[in-house]
Amino acid sequence: MENTTDRPMATPMSEEAGGKIRIDKIVDGTVIDHIRAGSALEVLKILGITGKTGNVVSLAMNIRSSRIGKKDIVKVENRFLGSAEVARIALVAPEATINLIKDSKVIKKTRIELPETITGVIKCPNERCVTNKEREPIKTKYQVVSRKPLQLKCLYCWTLVDESDVSTLFTG
Repeated sequence: MENTTDRPMATPMSEEAGGKIRIDKIVDGTVIDHIRAGSALEVLKILGITGKTGNVVSLAMNIRSSRIGKKDIVKVENRFLGSAEVARIALVAPEATINLIKDSKVIKKTRIELPETITGVIKCPNERCVTNKEREPIKTKYQVVSRKPLQLKCLYCWTLVDESDVSTLFTG
C-alpha cells in the first residue's frame, strides 16, 4: 500500500530475531496497562474503538505480569482519555494504569482508582428506578459495595449490580 501523506507510515509492530513480534512505542497517545487478562476487548468497546477509525491501536492479551499474573495492554496513538472514559474503564479494569505519552515519553502515569460512588456511568437495570423515567432528569448514582468481586448498589432503588453485568449497562 502506498503512503499518500507526507508523514511516515506507522509501524506498530516489528519482527525481532527469533521470530518474536514486538509492539513498538507510540509517539503520542495513551497506554492502558495492567488490564485484567481477557478484559481488553471491553476496554476497546468502552473507548468506541472498532478498528474502522484512523488511530493506530495495539492490543496485547494474556501476557505475563509479575504484578497481576496475566494482563492485557491497549495502546492508542493520538488519543488522550477523558474522565468519563477513565471511570468506565475503572469498572472493568480496576487494576489498570494509564500512561499518557508525548514525544515518545511518559508524561503522566496514574493508577485507576474506583471511587466510592459512581455517577452517570451505568444505567440502573431496574426499569422502575427513578433514574429510568424520561420525565425525571436524574443521573444514576451507585455506591461501591465490594471491589473484589465488584458489586454496586443503586442509591435510588437499592438494586445491586454485579461485575458480570456492568459492561452491558454503560450509558451512551
